[in-house]
Amino acid sequence: MVKKIDVLICGSGSAGIFAGTWLARYGIPFTMLERRAGPMEIGQADGVQCRTVEIYESFGLSEELLREAYHILEVCFWGDDGNSGIARKSRAMDTENGLSHMPHVILNQARMNGLMLGKLDELCGGEKRIEYGWEIKKVEVDEALVGDPQSYCCQVVAEKDGKEETWLAKYVLGCDGAHSIVRKSLGYEMVGDTTDTVWGVMDIYPQTNFPDIRRKCTLHSSSGNILIIPREGGSLVRFYIQLPPGSRAKDVKLEDLQNTAKKIFAPYQMDFADTFWWSAYSIGQRIANNFHKDYRVFLTGDACHTHSPKAGQGMNVSLQDGYNLGWKLASVLRGLSPQSLLRTYVLERTKTAADLIAFDRVFSKKFSSKEERPGEFAEYFVKSGRYTAGFTAQYEDSELTDAKGSRQELAKGCLVGMRFPSAKVIRFCDCKAMQLQRVLQSNGRWRVVIFAGDVNNTDHKLRLEKLAQLLEPLAQTFTLAGGDIDDLIEPIVVLRSKFLETQQEQIPGYYWPVTGKWKIRDLHKVYIDDEHYNHGHGRAYEKYGVDRDVGAVVVVRPDQYVSKVTALDDFDGIEGFFKGCFVENRTLNGKL
Repeated sequence: MVKKIDVLICGSGSAGIFAGTWLARYGIPFTMLERRAGPMEIGQADGVQCRTVEIYESFGLSEELLREAYHILEVCFWGDDGNSGIARKSRAMDTENGLSHMPHVILNQARMNGLMLGKLDELCGGEKRIEYGWEIKKVEVDEALVGDPQSYCCQVVAEKDGKEETWLAKYVLGCDGAHSIVRKSLGYEMVGDTTDTVWGVMDIYPQTNFPDIRRKCTLHSSSGNILIIPREGGSLVRFYIQLPPGSRAKDVKLEDLQNTAKKIFAPYQMDFADTFWWSAYSIGQRIANNFHKDYRVFLTGDACHTHSPKAGQGMNVSLQDGYNLGWKLASVLRGLSPQSLLRTYVLERTKTAADLIAFDRVFSKKFSSKEERPGEFAEYFVKSGRYTAGFTAQYEDSELTDAKGSRQELAKGCLVGMRFPSAKVIRFCDCKAMQLQRVLQSNGRWRVVIFAGDVNNTDHKLRLEKLAQLLEPLAQTFTLAGGDIDDLIEPIVVLRSKFLETQQEQIPGYYWPVTGKWKIRDLHKVYIDDEHYNHGHGRAYEKYGVDRDVGAVVVVRPDQYVSKVTALDDFDGIEGFFKGCFVENRTLNGKL
């Protein structure tokens, strides 16, 4: 029997889970087919960049992640001591101050996926969406049906226990890893390195007198190079060891890795009380020659880009592929946005992947090569910190990004096309000091962040009232029938007023609307940039580069990226932008 489903996700890795979580958030039917017999138990990836922690925070999962993870606060650089041994050459802060309110941490990919699977299960109400033990055999697209948005034009054949079944889907996501059957079925190729580098990785319990075993370190010695990653729990440590050219992954033995490590650590003692897990694998820096088929089948993660593990980017970039695609696909299937929105996934993530490959090629070369001068690698490592933290991606203009039509000078710290940064503010309704980015939860809402100045100033208050007169009917135009006024477009007001001189009644009613099951006023949309009783002054206006007398409007996408920066009186610009993102006059019912 042929099964029909809106979205079929092939693979339950990081990208697939994030895409599925967005679909579940929007109530879109999907099925996820996974080759393994159950959820991932041990993952190769473990580096969790600051941006990824921010994303987990947006799903309400950061507290658990941070409690369990190892926090990387410092990096040590070791090199030859000139006497057949190694010595610490320098130390550096891992992440520059002010880059994020979240840290760089280490947590095994299996646990990272497990946290997100818990959220997915919660959003699905316990309904089973992942089917294990299925091997994808073939993916085809009926090009004659592609033009009909409602057609099930994708056919997927999969096998379990020797029995084949067929699914028909409107969309298929290839999240099935570096050896992707989805990619191969489409006839797409990986372009890049012609040879692979072989890496050994060990999770070990070290018995050693090496003093920095609980710090992230790079070791460069005449015997080879090692990257040390302390693991969560206080005892476990991961070693990444690049093996010599000509090595074959299948020939590598655990003793080979242990012996190589001992030589690199000399003159320090290095013994192994136990090895929790180890592997040897070959990998090259490659990118798929196409990320989609007719905008009905999309490739994500390792299915479309592969690279070395040195910079700790793999899991992060992969899950952010799914995070980027999931809400867009759900918005189209829900009838909120036109199908053309899906091209922005390819536009945005193809460039991100190409940038990753280019960065990894340089980073890998510097990691593996002998320094031309002392401290060269350490300098490059520190300089590239903004990239490795996940904060350099800048999306080009499209239906979702309008740098050309923006007035960037009004909010210099909110760069169009980049992730919306955080700053400390005070929530007015309850005097809670908090990070503004935390307000931007991944629940499908667009945000209009309004830097309105001082509401006690008559002119500032008047322009805030006029903006409400535009935004309220605009939000009603696109919100699903029966939904709350803030379901799709949510206003967030950031004032530069004196906290103790401000009253809730001064705020126009649109910014504290009646919503929800109980039809009570939502007071959690107004924030003040002022001195807090206990937490000092966040100086958010300074961080965002906003003049309180001029103000600014920052439009933020559901995935926390800045779409547009403009003036409070740019009514045509704001209205025109949203008309390009949404479909009007829908007859669907329900809420996000």
